[in-house]
Amino acid sequence: MEPILSAHFQTRTPSAVRLSQIEFLKRTDQVVAVNAAIGNVTLPTHPAMIKRMFSLDGPDSPFKNGVIKYSTTVGEKETNRAFLHLIESSGFSTKGLHAQITDGGSQAMELVILGVCGPAGSDTKPLLMIDPTYSNYSSFAERTGRATVSVCRHLEESGIFSLPKLEEIEKIIEKSSPGALLVIPYDNPTGQFYPQSTLNDLGRLCVKHNMWLVSDEAYREMFYTKEKASSIWGITEDDVPGITGRRISIESASKIWNACGLRTGALVTDNKDFHTQAVAESTANLCANAIGQYIFGALAHTSKEELHDWFSHQRAYYQKVTTHVTAELKSLMPELIISKPDASIYTVIDVRNALGKDFQATDFIMYCAQRGAVDLRGVKTTLLTAPMSGFYSPEPGTLNPGKTQMRIAYVEPENVLADIPLLFTELLKDFSKTLP
Repeated sequence: MEPILSAHFQTRTPSAVRLSQIEFLKRTDQVVAVNAAIGNVTLPTHPAMIKRMFSLDGPDSPFKNGVIKYSTTVGEKETNRAFLHLIESSGFSTKGLHAQITDGGSQAMELVILGVCGPAGSDTKPLLMIDPTYSNYSSFAERTGRATVSVCRHLEESGIFSLPKLEEIEKIIEKSSPGALLVIPYDNPTGQFYPQSTLNDLGRLCVKHNMWLVSDEAYREMFYTKEKASSIWGITEDDVPGITGRRISIESASKIWNACGLRTGALVTDNKDFHTQAVAESTANLCANAIGQYIFGALAHTSKEELHDWFSHQRAYYQKVTTHVTAELKSLMPELIISKPDASIYTVIDVRNALGKDFQATDFIMYCAQRGAVDLRGVKTTLLTAPMSGFYSPEPGTLNPGKTQMRIAYVEPENVLADIPLLFTELLKDFSKTLP
């Protein structure tokens, strides 16, 4: 007789962003995969970080003698300064902010959910999300036994995601009494951009209903509109009286700094008590990655002018590749509904007009991962994407809007990204032949 897994473990399935890769790795044929399922950026990181990465044994390195000690739980002072320096470089004041280094943005997400949300099964303090929302928030809520509620955006025929009206959001607040509202201003997974005026409006709701405002700012500065950068740190007391002391941002080295595997993030807040308790909660983890902290800390000494050049370079690159891929997809299959990113590094593709509302995107994604292939210049190739159903939390018994949708991430090298439209449309045609 074997020991029994916990009920939690028995119900776990891979996240939406890892599902197709896990399935593809089971293949034994010689097919090559273009992995657009997860935001695993393949561009080089910032030169200042590269310099430190390749001189860990240098005279100024804390690791020159081969000793790798714990840092403090709050993180190295230099690394915390780096994250605050980046917020300042985007034009926002860091006066009164408290920073803590975390193991990537992921640990920061989990700490936030533990710190501001009530337990699942209770009738108070769920996390309010604006669906579709990055799937890890729901996963961490389940892991920690916290409750969530959501209000839904809709992907219009034009490819634009429509934000819920403030009145709709307020109805959910009045009904569910959430502890916090989560926003992702440079949105994952939709690519939607929240201008500062929208963040101000959402901040007013949080003040009115005594909620925390949590902002995932991993993609800050990665936007392609004529607006200015936005942030919860751009909400002033003049604009939203009472906003101070209820804001938390989640920061990361992963995306705009192209350092996903560094696993270095930060939790920044203007609430001293939250900061103190978040550090206390983290002491069981001891500390974040010490080498990652040192490498990222190089940005504390990088001038704002250099940082602005980096931001501009990143924006120009992603605007170029997203424009090409979305235009080519539409050219090859005009009936597709394709979101054109205004921010971040993702596009959502909806095939409801091409293959009908009964289409199951997850079935197509599994087909591509398990057995699909296209002859691409003599190489059998498939495409990995993420099912959007994992980014929605619909009420039981209601339709999941992500059923016919999938997300692609612009993370492969530029020449590989150029192959995505042909791969996607050819694989979709092959898959449609297998349908009844």
